[in-house]
Amino acid sequence: MPANGQSHIRIARPSRDLVAAERFWADGLGLSVLYRAEGGGNPGEHDLLMLGWPDASWHLELVHEAAAPVRPSPTEEDLLVVYLDGEVPDELVARLEERGGKRVLSPNPYWNEWGVTVEDPDGYRLVLSTRAWANS
Repeated sequence: MPANGQSHIRIARPSRDLVAAERFWADGLGLSVLYRAEGGGNPGEHDLLMLGWPDASWHLELVHEAAAPVRPSPTEEDLLVVYLDGEVPDELVARLEERGGKRVLSPNPYWNEWGVTVEDPDGYRLVLSTRAWANS
């Protein structure tokens, strides 16, 4: 099967702390834990956390290798954008902040006008956009 619009997408990132990441992404945003594995702490083995919405065609994979941790090094433009097609609920932003997120301004004024940007505990940015996805 060729790659096309029906292909599932995995967004993989390193994490310093999977417990903190799960608190932000699952308890804060509301993603489900789709899979979890413990690596055992030996070189080449890593802990793994996969999060997403069960009906989505994408998921977020977070990994941590205790024996040789990779330090996340996101930039201000490393974004995961969720299009809400409506106002960003204040209680959602508050919940993300209570679970380790930090609300930040984007260097791109588009995201400040059309959403709210929150950094996760590893410094990656989540944009909650008020727009609908239609080649926005």
